Amino acid sequence: MSALAGLRVLDLTDRRAALCGKLFADMGADVILVEPPDGADSRRIGPFLDDRPHRDRSLFFWNYNLNKRSLTLDLSHERGIELLRSLAGSADVVIESFAPGYMERVGLGWADLHRLNPSLVLCSISPFGQSGPWRDYKADDLVLTALGGMIYVNGFPEEAPVRPLGLQAYHSGAYYGAIATMCALLARERDGVGQWVDVSILEATASAVEHVAPSYMSDGVVQQRRGSLHWTRYFRVGRCRDGYVMHCTLGDWTSLVEWVAGDGAAQELTGPQWEEVTYRKERAERLFDILDQWVRPYFRDELLARAQALRIPYASVQAPEELLDDEQLLSRRFFFEVEHPELGRKLRYPGAPYMFSATAGKVYRRPPLLGEHTGEILRDELGLSPDELAALSVQGVI
Repeated sequence: MSALAGLRVLDLTDRRAALCGKLFADMGADVILVEPPDGADSRRIGPFLDDRPHRDRSLFFWNYNLNKRSLTLDLSHERGIELLRSLAGSADVVIESFAPGYMERVGLGWADLHRLNPSLVLCSISPFGQSGPWRDYKADDLVLTALGGMIYVNGFPEEAPVRPLGLQAYHSGAYYGAIATMCALLARERDGVGQWVDVSILEATASAVEHVAPSYMSDGVVQQRRGSLHWTRYFRVGRCRDGYVMHCTLGDWTSLVEWVAGDGAAQELTGPQWEEVTYRKERAERLFDILDQWVRPYFRDELLARAQALRIPYASVQAPEELLDDEQLLSRRFFFEVEHPELGRKLRYPGAPYMFSATAGKVYRRPPLLGEHTGEILRDELGLSPDELAALSVQGVI
């Protein structure tokens, strides 16, 4: 049994919010990706399998659309809108990322959908939300991470800011969209009616930078770039002989300083004043400079094994390719082997970012080929005949 079995989701998103639908699909919801007949834009984003560009070989698309079904509909065609409205009549959730106002113009706005299906939850994810002076502005992930404060605090002091890895603004909006939609579904259990969830990716991004807004609102402090020094000042990345580790000055300080002193590298850290957590925080830069010098001769795994034995909360900083063989991820069965029968091979995918004890996420189907499920969805859900499907294909609706 899956956590969201029986839930029907229509996914009308592009790359900005594709993760939102995947979070539902991974937990067992039937997520139908509605894409134009020539395919979602994310199908044209590389890298591609074996460096062969094709709409059914995009690793980018596969990552965000595992477990979904694909339905092609031309929403610029009146018949395409009619078919989507029919599907929305029995759906639980619609997720969309069109420009504000588009859904209303084509007859799929909140008032239209709520009248059609009062229990439906509509989740709209856009750069700046559905209202306000910026609602019609365009912005990509780079702009949103900059406006949301992620870029400003990312990088080293006195150097240029650095864009965070990946699509973190888009992901922030997708996660908040999924959380808010689940809250709306819980409210529906109580009240019997759906809600319109309006997600601003900018606001989601700003709230995801854990220390920036609270520091300013509570203390009036504008946070600055500090390299790999965590804002709490208790963690920093250091380089050892063959890799990187995350230093930590919390936990058993006595064991740590005795270890460092035993290697003859403690310098002034053996002084009694360093036993105070606040003292260490205020002098974090000097403290971590000493620890950086100490770890340089160590092999990373050797250092981590000793730290764990002493109950000192050090961590390994791994390169992406190393994660495939990470002992912890393997023990949690984080990765899935997914069969691609049309390719005659299996590919490894990352799993969900969380584990439920009774209803763990799993692979229900590989990412869909373009329009792979169009016929079965329109036949099974709307009762269209083969002749009707053929006519829709000729007309370019599907």
